[in-house]
Amino acid sequence: MSTSSNNAVVLLSGGLDSATALAMAMERGFNCYVLSFDYGQRSQTELNAAKRIAADLGVKEHKIVRLNLEDFGGSALTDENIDVPEEEEDGIPVTYVPARNTVFMSLALAWAEVLHAQHIFIGVNAVDYSGYPDCRPEYIQAFQTMANLATKTGVEGETLTIETPLIDLTKAEIIAAGTRLGVDYGLTVSCYQADDDGKACRVCDSCRLRAKGFEDAGVEDPTRYQK
Repeated sequence: MSTSSNNAVVLLSGGLDSATALAMAMERGFNCYVLSFDYGQRSQTELNAAKRIAADLGVKEHKIVRLNLEDFGGSALTDENIDVPEEEEDGIPVTYVPARNTVFMSLALAWAEVLHAQHIFIGVNAVDYSGYPDCRPEYIQAFQTMANLATKTGVEGETLTIETPLIDLTKAEIIAAGTRLGVDYGLTVSCYQADDDGKACRVCDSCRLRAKGFEDAGVEDPTRYQK
């Protein structure tokens, strides 16, 4: 039977990083309640990947919550009129989804309160990442402070911790860690514009970082690519 102090909410996109963060949470012995979002993203195949990963790792429960961030647009991932860049960009790229991690973690926080979970895992990374402001350690720390001020759980003394096990790792180090934990990266989808079969484009920023990570880690890349 689950004990409240041992429950954790884990954000799972279906990509490489979040799958590794989930495996790390499970290795630490947490009862993992997994949360994914259908937020109007360009590639829906990552949600299918999230379902496969959650089933493969045997999580306690997996919820997919529907959000309509495409109503706002403002990102190449939610607005079909904005092209996904195929060249490296300076500054914050157009694949940044406005306030996405804040929205996601707020909903994870709500479920954590219901579950009496004191840990939320998110696979953000501040080393091999694309320049997103909501992946930085100072952002995570600020959200954790807010979470403990804004919740019944926090006010009553059950400190909530935002767990970021990948924050200081390179992509190669993440892949090496996940491989050790038995993550099947063939189930994951990282591409910003994967086709309906989940095959990756090979040229977007996420594909480039992923491919380089496997190369640097000396691990065979199981990614299925479009021709």
